Amino acid sequence: MTTPRPCFLAIEGLDGAGTTTQTERLHAWFEKRGQPCTSTREPTGEPIGRLIRSILRDEPGAPSEESLPWLFAADRSDHIQRLIVPKTESGHVVLTDRYLHSSLAYQSLVLPLERVYTLNESFPAPDTTYYLQIPVEIALQRLSARGGIQERFETRERLNRISEAYERVMRFLEARGYRIVTLNADQPIEVITEQIIADLETWWA
Repeated sequence: MTTPRPCFLAIEGLDGAGTTTQTERLHAWFEKRGQPCTSTREPTGEPIGRLIRSILRDEPGAPSEESLPWLFAADRSDHIQRLIVPKTESGHVVLTDRYLHSSLAYQSLVLPLERVYTLNESFPAPDTTYYLQIPVEIALQRLSARGGIQERFETRERLNRISEAYERVMRFLEARGYRIVTLNADQPIEVITEQIIADLETWWA
């Protein structure tokens, strides 16, 4: 078994980009190497995260969309203190399916980007973010094939706006010292995983 080498990684991208799939595959890779690993996601399954989901699904009685920037920041603060910090301090790699990058992209449709960033700027940056970049048309095809409950942002018009916002966000965060690796998500799943692992082997392994 290897000596535990904690780090904090975020997997980002549009709905349909494959963030959950890559999180699962990376988790398996770390465990195969004997590295303790914890996978998580945002919004979380905790009380604030469940409230966020109710808004995204347009459930009756849910708060307004305008409350999302603050709710995401509150959920993230709880997430960091409840799971991310304790797990990394105990030697785990923590993989999160979405993090503050998503908030900046999605919630900048409600508030100016700088305002959303102000709500999140005190939170720790991931050691690396893997941004799965995908054309909106491909994302929509995958979402349609997936089925299930359609969330508020899963429409062509909104995804186009969010895709553009993601590009701004990544430049914005890179200028503030975030390490971001952009990958073409319109590739076979295995190829994307191999590209992420190749990058990890340059600095983590």
